[in-house]
Amino acid sequence: MPGYSSHKPQVQARLRRVEGQIRGIQKMVADDRYCIDVLTQVGAAKAALDSIALQLLADHTEHCVTEAIRAGRGGAKVKELNGAVERLVRG
Repeated sequence: MPGYSSHKPQVQARLRRVEGQIRGIQKMVADDRYCIDVLTQVGAAKAALDSIALQLLADHTEHCVTEAIRAGRGGAKVKELNGAVERLVRG
């Protein structure tokens, strides 16, 4: 079971809001809105996704990694976590 399962509806709601932001950005471009305004909204959408990613990382650490350590399989989960953090940072 994923670490975020206890608040899956909240994660889904946040993702739907980001999806709406992206649709809004598409409309801004279609409407030839000012570049800086579009960039501002792109930054806001990225920040929202980063926030979701950080919450998922915390959930993974607190649930999946912790359980793996307790079960004696922590090394592989820690490597997996480090890889996920690296991918997020490199973006």
